[in-house]
Amino acid sequence: MTTESAVDFPTPTRVHVALAVRDVSQATSFYRALFDQEPTKERPGYAKFEVLDPPLNLALNETPDAFAPPDPQHYGIQVKRRAAIGEISSRLAEHGFRGEVEDEVTCCYAVQDKVWVSDPDGHRWELFLVTNANADVHSKPGRSAAADPHSCVPAAQAEPAAEPIAEPVAAPVADEAAETKVERPCCAPTCCQ
Repeated sequence: MTTESAVDFPTPTRVHVALAVRDVSQATSFYRALFDQEPTKERPGYAKFEVLDPPLNLALNETPDAFAPPDPQHYGIQVKRRAAIGEISSRLAEHGFRGEVEDEVTCCYAVQDKVWVSDPDGHRWELFLVTNANADVHSKPGRSAAADPHSCVPAAQAEPAAEPIAEPVAAPVADEAAETKVERPCCAPTCCQ
């Protein structure tokens, strides 16, 4: 089992933000100027900036009908150690915020293990470890995803993970009403559709 990140960055954690953009080329031009650097990864309909100051992993996902906040795709915290996911998600669970586990998910041209959690207003955050920095496809379900490969049901609701990220990752979902289909997929609206 991989316990270290396949991606190196100088801080123990960094913020990850994924934005839906109408035209990835135009958005890339803006963020290139904003951060004064080139993207670290570019693929069709996708660009990523790994910024040192501030420590940020910004993903741009082309979505023709994208619109500006208040509804971004998601925010995240990328970690270098698998244990950090368990530490953060356990702390959130202690305060009543339940996590959804996904293992070996291919997302944004990388393989990741992650936990999803929402704030009280429904803003989705992902805590994730990159286990393979260069996948051949943008998105595909992980080993613990639902039987339907096009489903956006998180792994924790589909079937238990064979190897949990850390114990305890998150408290179990208390009621069936909470076990609903995730409306926002991993990185982009095309991820699970």
